Amino acid sequence: MPNERLRDALLRNGLDITHVAEAAGVEAKTVERWITKGRIPYPRHRNTVAALVRETENYLWPDAVAAERKAEIGESEVVKVYPHRSAIPSDVWKRLLTGTSEQLDVLVLAGLFLAEEPEFARTIRQKTREGLKVRLLFGRPTAPEANKRSAEERLAPGTVPSRISNALALIEPLSKIDGVELRYHDTTLYNSVFRFDEEMIVNAHVYGLPGAHAPALHLRRLPAGDLFETYMTSFEHVWAGANSEVGSNESN
Repeated sequence: MPNERLRDALLRNGLDITHVAEAAGVEAKTVERWITKGRIPYPRHRNTVAALVRETENYLWPDAVAAERKAEIGESEVVKVYPHRSAIPSDVWKRLLTGTSEQLDVLVLAGLFLAEEPEFARTIRQKTREGLKVRLLFGRPTAPEANKRSAEERLAPGTVPSRISNALALIEPLSKIDGVELRYHDTTLYNSVFRFDEEMIVNAHVYGLPGAHAPALHLRRLPAGDLFETYMTSFEHVWAGANSEVGSNESN
């Protein structure tokens, strides 16, 4: 069966069979068989090609790694587990933010703690001039899910929508910057996701507790890993169904 994921990845990156063959140190016919016949390359070649097209090995060749090995790699993707998001040191957030150069993705309901951080907006303004791409997904303050979260966290009615509105007052001006996209979602959010290039903070949502009191994972993407990609897949699903108009609940 042809490997359409590999074919698509090469096309998206403007690469042909010759480019891949030279990078991997193999014959062009070998690369052609990887694509047209779905042959699985040796690990060293998978790593080279994955890096070349900026995808994970697991995405390009889902059956290449045994389930037991995937579990081991998943453990290696976890840099640190924090019992509460509030326990993440400020210097970790600063390092992740200032070290990001290619892609910054944020999926939250309100994310007020981040919106209120002056360095967040300042860094985005600076780094987008250097080529950083930013995607921001915030909850729609008028969505039923926002009010429902207030009740679930045992807060006064309207608390979460108010937090979202306060955050958006700070975030929406950033959407006018080239390289920044802002969308609004209506989902029941199970995790907040903060992606900084190849690293990520995942803040689990626990029923009855605010996000600051819920656990958080610090992940680092690995070529054959599954964990980082799982949360990025979730982000992409929400992004696809979100809208750039705060007053609309129809997908783009």
